[in-house]
Amino acid sequence: MKRKFHVISGPNLNLLGSRQTSIYGQGSLEDIHRGLHARAEELGVDVECRQFNSEGALIDCLQEAPKTFKGVIINAGALAHYSYALRSALGAMLIPCVEVFISNTHAREEWRHKSVIAPICVGVIGGFGKKSYLLALEALVNLRDV
Repeated sequence: MKRKFHVISGPNLNLLGSRQTSIYGQGSLEDIHRGLHARAEELGVDVECRQFNSEGALIDCLQEAPKTFKGVIINAGALAHYSYALRSALGAMLIPCVEVFISNTHAREEWRHKSVIAPICVGVIGGFGKKSYLLALEALVNLRDV
């Protein structure tokens, strides 16, 4: 049976391609998902991709993740910078998580410089545009214990 990874995107990421394209680039979240599915097939794994605008729904999803998935890739959007409820849910999963940012958050507003979820993730990848998601998938696939 193939290893399966969950890719979760948070609030407003469904607007990619039409929102601040000077920062987030062209192309939609669906484009990212298609690329992840193609790369997962090449790597011999499966991915399931979802997006949530509601913090509660995102947390509900994370609580169920360990039953099906070997790891999580998360772009929590602005929730990464202040949601301790999200941090708690990620910490309770007991499966590896890689945090993703499309932009280089350290080159942006100061409030984006700190992620409250980064310390409980196995790694953080950001600043590589939509390829950050692909890099996160490769990182999870290459972890020894996943």
